[in-house]
Amino acid sequence: MSKIANAFKGGNGKAFIPFITCGDPSLEVTEQLVYAMEEAGANLIELGIPFSDPTAEGPVIQAANTRALSGGVTTDKIFAMVEKIRKNTQIPMVFMTYANVVFSYGTERFIKKASELGMDGIILPDVPYEEKEEFDVVCKKYNMDMISLIAPTSHERISMIAKEASGFVYCVSSLGVTGTRSEITTDIGAMVELVKKAKDIPCAVGFGISTPEQAKKMAGLSDGAIVGSAIVKLCGTYGKDAVPYVKEYVKSMCDAVHGI
Repeated sequence: MSKIANAFKGGNGKAFIPFITCGDPSLEVTEQLVYAMEEAGANLIELGIPFSDPTAEGPVIQAANTRALSGGVTTDKIFAMVEKIRKNTQIPMVFMTYANVVFSYGTERFIKKASELGMDGIILPDVPYEEKEEFDVVCKKYNMDMISLIAPTSHERISMIAKEASGFVYCVSSLGVTGTRSEITTDIGAMVELVKKAKDIPCAVGFGISTPEQAKKMAGLSDGAIVGSAIVKLCGTYGKDAVPYVKEYVKSMCDAVHGI
């Protein structure tokens, strides 16, 4: 079993997965955020590599991408940060970025390096199922999970995507871009059921979750909850002082998810 799938095995079998944008407000703070979120109870951490045109992201994460890039963040600097982090923690971590970032670095060079540094997987939201093979084959070579996303529109595709999924399946709770939602109306239960019929693999729900109540509800219907925009918003608001605020928020979300 991969380290990512293992992240869902602790406690009540429900995982809380926070997302942060590397380098917002700085890579030093990003490193501290990883430790703080692990201490708060996070099971797996998504590290966003900033990209100039993040098509799946709403305004909050887009702004974080812009801040990080204008602060001089590069893929190599992020790799150096991961190297430091791995001296202090083995918490499962995945990169979330865009195909262009990987492609321009050199797909094999990027994935090999990420794997050597101890990253466990990668999420590329702009790569459709039909085009994932060129990345997936390299991920398999270097023992990295390429995380598949399923959306509410793709019911007939869900079992097809799930059969080949690795690590966990990222269930996109609503159409459109990331961001907080007041309510999430997609039939998550049905999506998860279709995945589980196709393969015994954990499912986590993301896009739009911002409150402990929502996280608890979504984790109740699946194996975990993923939260990005609400955390990135705290980083935007508090900047270099964000660590205690993020830690407190992540703890409240972990308590909700793990208390089911």
